Amino acid sequence: DNTRDVVTCETTDHARLSLKLSYNWHFEVDKEVPEQATRLFNVPDFVGDMCNAIASRVRGVVATETFDNFHKFSAKIIRAAVFGVDANGKVKDRYDFPANGLIVTNIDIQSVEPVDQRTRDALQKSVQLAIEITTSSLEAEARHEAESSSQEARGRLERQKIVDEAAAETERKKLSELQTNSKTVETTGQATAEAKARMNAASITGQSKVTVAKHQMQGQAVKDAQELKETKARQDHEVEYMKSVNAMDLTYAEQMAKIESSKFSQVVDAIGQDTIKAIAEAAPKNKQELLKALGIKGFVLTDGNSPINLFSTQEGFLAKVGKTQQISHLVVSEWLC
Repeated sequence: DNTRDVVTCETTDHARLSLKLSYNWHFEVDKEVPEQATRLFNVPDFVGDMCNAIASRVRGVVATETFDNFHKFSAKIIRAAVFGVDANGKVKDRYDFPANGLIVTNIDIQSVEPVDQRTRDALQKSVQLAIEITTSSLEAEARHEAESSSQEARGRLERQKIVDEAAAETERKKLSELQTNSKTVETTGQATAEAKARMNAASITGQSKVTVAKHQMQGQAVKDAQELKETKARQDHEVEYMKSVNAMDLTYAEQMAKIESSKFSQVVDAIGQDTIKAIAEAAPKNKQELLKALGIKGFVLTDGNSPINLFSTQEGFLAKVGKTQQISHLVVSEWLC
């Protein structure tokens, strides 16, 4: 809960003040204990009692302070007067009323005003003058601090500039050394890299040639083996083919011989031996009769490259009687053809 009160008090320099205070409070009671619940009603006007107790404490403390000091530290002085301080000098956070269990937890100082109008006017002038003095002092102090900070900043800037220039010169020197070393390393590294590259290239080229030669040898071996295999297979096929062709030719020749023999036998049987004999004898007789009719006993056509034995010429034109069967066979063969 919240309660407001106006307290009039007087400082050691006889400045009467009107204080507007606000209190936060509550009852602290254990509901399970009936005695504590009944003590809430022990004080009929607990608000008036609380305000009188707090006002008494405030008046007693304010009476020991000057107006100027109280005006500066009024909140701390009043809180210390009401709540008290512990052994460490720290202001406590509550004010207990054991009679009824009332606890005050906070005090808010809403205003501090002089009761006398002249005092109020003087206080206002004093406050304005203090504000002006404080403002001027703060402005002067701020200007002084600004000038001092500016001087220090310029000094630090100059000093930092010198340090930076020295550091930059040192870094430039290091950079120059590093560039020189870098160029040396770069030149050495490039030469080493080129030498290694040429060596690696030669090694790779040699290995590639060896590998290519191996692959070519392997490929040639495979090719030769394949060609040999193909040649052998082709020769085997040709041999088998020739065997088949020869067998067929032989079979064909045998069949044709049988057919010719059978044909000749059938022709001879069909014509008859007397007819064949007559056919064989017909030609020589016709020639003989033709020669007799022409009055020529015989003639021979030849050239100088083929001499003729005239003693056996007649035997060459006329067949003997003992060869009649052979001539008949020849005549029949020519006639069949």
